[in-house]
Amino acid sequence: MLPMSENEPVVQGPEGESAKPQEVEHRERPNSPAFRAFIASGWAPRPSELPARLPAAAYAAERRARLAAELPGERLVLPAGVFRVRSNDTDHRFRPHSAFAHLTGLGTDREPDAALVIEPTAEGFEAVLYVQPRAERDSEQFYADPRYGELWVGVRPSLEEVEAETGLTCRPLADLREAVTKDVGAVPVRVLREADPGLDEALAEAREAAGVDAAEALTADHDLARIVSELRLVKDEFEVAEMRRAVDATALGFADIVRALPEAVASVRGERVVETVFESRARREGNGVGYDTIAASGPHACTLHWIRNDGPVHENDLVLVDAGVEVDTLYTADVTRTLPVSGKFTEPQRRVYQAVLDAADAAFAAARPGVKFREVHAAAMQVIARTLAEWDLLPGTAEESLGKEGQFHRRWMVHGTSHHLGIDVHDCAQARKEMYLDAELQPGMVFTIEPGLYFGPHDLLAPEELRGIGVRIEDDVLVTADGVENLSAGLPRRPDEIEAWMASLRD
Repeated sequence: MLPMSENEPVVQGPEGESAKPQEVEHRERPNSPAFRAFIASGWAPRPSELPARLPAAAYAAERRARLAAELPGERLVLPAGVFRVRSNDTDHRFRPHSAFAHLTGLGTDREPDAALVIEPTAEGFEAVLYVQPRAERDSEQFYADPRYGELWVGVRPSLEEVEAETGLTCRPLADLREAVTKDVGAVPVRVLREADPGLDEALAEAREAAGVDAAEALTADHDLARIVSELRLVKDEFEVAEMRRAVDATALGFADIVRALPEAVASVRGERVVETVFESRARREGNGVGYDTIAASGPHACTLHWIRNDGPVHENDLVLVDAGVEVDTLYTADVTRTLPVSGKFTEPQRRVYQAVLDAADAAFAAARPGVKFREVHAAAMQVIARTLAEWDLLPGTAEESLGKEGQFHRRWMVHGTSHHLGIDVHDCAQARKEMYLDAELQPGMVFTIEPGLYFGPHDLLAPEELRGIGVRIEDDVLVTADGVENLSAGLPRRPDEIEAWMASLRD
């Protein structure tokens, strides 16, 4: 891999205290006037036409207006975020902050270091996007800057092109700090913290100089994070369409997994085969995966967040796959299917699977507008508790277990049944409890239904024939005017349907 930046070894200052890392240049960078003139010459003219408006742009404008109305007279700073170091001088693939993407319409890997600033005006507000302009061919940045240079990262858009795409006023990134810190104290300022540490630091210094109370500023910033999170609780029609695209692509990935199961069985790291087959589809159909894929075979399915995915896949295993494609607009699916590797459930596997399916069906039956979000979970838990009581696994009745002082059934399902879903896999996570768990379902909300049962291989309270069996069934659900729509219904859920589907893909 090409070196992206210079190494920065730590050096010792006086008496051994840590000093600023010394920059050491390991590249020989040509910089003569003759070279600069030569490298700037002989390029075809840039296209003169501007790009089309992004499909999300009009919806993003409506979201910005709602946010500005929530906090009138305040400057709101929403950074895209910065590159995060993976190892030394290599970075993780960039993904913009979810609030930035939601409020600008920019997805994929756009635009590192940028920030959206909503500035109060006499007429209401002005939304300005501060973004790094394109490095033109007669600049040193064009060939020498591994972060923004065209020869390193490809052709970047001009400010005019970003304006055409987003409908936003765009200004150079160099103007951002002044725009954010000017008149601090006279103008209330809120920022989404931790997205851009350098911007956080600059604003903290300006607040301190202006005598702004640090605790009050922290509270205001946290409140901004809550508001932009709650802004996503009800999806608009563009968002719902993107969720459908993400789910449809995810279904294709699950079909790929079924076709690849013989290869997985033959591999020492069969779970990696499952993982990479799905992630190949995610990269081809969208931006990538929306979260680390869980490809858990056999007893690994009893580890809820098993993402190591380095185990074998045996013919008689169940393989639990929790995966979702993230499309280019960054909306992600989140689907789980538990599949018999052989194509046929054993009797104990089917017994556990049917219990989980019954719980999921009860949650679907409960979900409709006006029902509280937490009641969906309660419906699933009633089935789980009753089933475990019938199997004589609880130290009392199902009713006793469902009481606050019981909850014994949660030993075998410690997670919740649902979470909001959208541009984050756990969307709207900063929303207030009364807007999330205690809120009534509304048309346009999208969330998961995902009960499970997990009998660990070393669980001596579980029947021996169930030990090592973990089952989860997860679907993505849209609240409609009179009920819910299962967006992931195209993937079979019932045992007989799964067996028939798997057989059809292997013919």
